[in-house]
Amino acid sequence: MRWYLTGVVVSGFGTTAMWLVSGIWVKSLTGSDSLAALAAFALWAPALLGPLLGTVADRFRRRPLLVGLDLAMAGLLPVLLWVTSADRVWLLFAVLVLYGAQGTVHDAAEQALLSAEVDRERLGAVNGWRMTAGESTKLIAPLAAAGLFARYGGEPVVLLDAASFVLAAGAFAAMRVREEPPAAAPAGRGARWRETAEGVRLLAASPGLGRLVATGSFTMLLAGVNGAAVYAVVDGVLGRAPAYAGVLYAVQGAGSVAAGLLAGPLLRRLPERRLALAGLVLFSVAAGARALPSGAVALAASAVLGLGLPWVLVAVATAVQRAAPAGAAGRLAATANTLLFVPNALALALGAALVTALDPRVLLPVLAVAGLAGAAVADRRPRAPRPPRTPRPPRSWCVAGR
Repeated sequence: MRWYLTGVVVSGFGTTAMWLVSGIWVKSLTGSDSLAALAAFALWAPALLGPLLGTVADRFRRRPLLVGLDLAMAGLLPVLLWVTSADRVWLLFAVLVLYGAQGTVHDAAEQALLSAEVDRERLGAVNGWRMTAGESTKLIAPLAAAGLFARYGGEPVVLLDAASFVLAAGAFAAMRVREEPPAAAPAGRGARWRETAEGVRLLAASPGLGRLVATGSFTMLLAGVNGAAVYAVVDGVLGRAPAYAGVLYAVQGAGSVAAGLLAGPLLRRLPERRLALAGLVLFSVAAGARALPSGAVALAASAVLGLGLPWVLVAVATAVQRAAPAGAAGRLAATANTLLFVPNALALALGAALVTALDPRVLLPVLAVAGLAGAAVADRRPRAPRPPRTPRPPRSWCVAGR
């Protein structure tokens, strides 16, 4: 577990830095808020292929797969050193799409590995540690990345991210796990299609898990619009330079660290559904507060955003891992991630258009009202089916003794 969390921290540092700088990079080269938001969309878009990419996570042993994926990204990232003008921005978007595909397989393999190696009762705590480890990088990575970019441009961040992947590969290679060889791939087109769709079937067979994933999907839909508006908030509401987004993300990372530490103890006392609803309510309130033209409120809202959103993700991941069969854990995790993150990707694209048409001081309060309404709907328990009526016995007019 120590080596695993080390790998999460190291790779998370580089990924957070690259994710932030990609938007700032596009904004600085093109001057477009919409294209800057589409950089995040490019990262999320491969989640559309989650069920298919999750099959890859079930076809290989998970530890070697994690190592290979990280080394492949380390070799690909230096291509971005050629992005020096607006006419080469397409190259950045192409690498970001491959980055997202790698992350989809990587996350599915991680979740499958945890579901196989960690006791069911400890999964909530371990997912909380995982969230804390990953989100703790937001305390430093956004500030470091924004500072490096402001001083030297995108090239040092690219090399930093590539080095983080190499270090993460070494940490994952050092993990001590005993993995059984995966089952052979089924023969025939129909059998392979059924294998890819296995995650969908497993999710549909569990109504409670399906409702929880739907709550997470709705939350991530709102999060996508909120994320697309970040540069408009920095620019139009706070009157700051684009690099100030790094400060907001750092504060959000602090909230996420606290969320991860609290998630394990809370999941020992609450069902996953309750934790997810609490996270959705916190997220909605904080998103609406970002419309206020106050630096202090913006920082506080970022911290609450960091607290609420991870609770939703930890709750869904824990429920999925507890329900996953050993041979299909990667497909179920990837399918759930598709349903979680595809709405986020679509909302990032939609948000890129909305921020050009709506003032964020109007858009974000509407977003908050929608989130609170969605939480109220998700909190309603489904009606239990009515028991069948028992037919009344025929009335007898006979009186005993007569």
